[in-house]
Amino acid sequence: MDDLVGDDSVVDDSVKSAGEGATSGDADSVEQPARKSDAELREILAGARTIAVVGIKERPSEDAHRVPRYLQTQGYRIIPVNPKLERVLDEPTLASLSEVNEAVDIVNLFRAHENIPGHVDEILAMSPRPFAVWMQLGIHHGGAASRLRAGGIKVVQDRCIMIEHRRLGIASAGVVSEGPSDPGEVRARS
Repeated sequence: MDDLVGDDSVVDDSVKSAGEGATSGDADSVEQPARKSDAELREILAGARTIAVVGIKERPSEDAHRVPRYLQTQGYRIIPVNPKLERVLDEPTLASLSEVNEAVDIVNLFRAHENIPGHVDEILAMSPRPFAVWMQLGIHHGGAASRLRAGGIKVVQDRCIMIEHRRLGIASAGVVSEGPSDPGEVRARS
């Protein structure tokens, strides 16, 4: 399924779910996530400086490497989190969010939906807590999103942070450009 960049909405921080933990492909058990305007997404991206990326990969061809590398080139500080790696993007890799010893604005999750609840416990234990949790394209979990929201954290689900950053024209960490970059060049992988 192609996610065209011209879509002016973002996934709401809520998912109406008949089956907790269902993926976006489970049409029989989950209603599609509600949509919001771009204003909240701009607020999240423009206000962020530091992003912890859970599930980051070392191979440049993988989205879990390519997306955080893009964010790093845009001025965001990336904190890689993956217990199987030592260094990614010239940064030391942490085994878990519990090892993060600095403030994080966004936790970006590149993990399968069944792993999301375990990360919620780690996120809620962070001090200070992140402003937002971003679940990448194809990932959403209604129960986890509810717990995060109850903890005062904004949640974006089933969206690629790189696609949205480019589409919204955010030039670098915290700075919004005059207009979107070339929206024709950015599409989600199907």
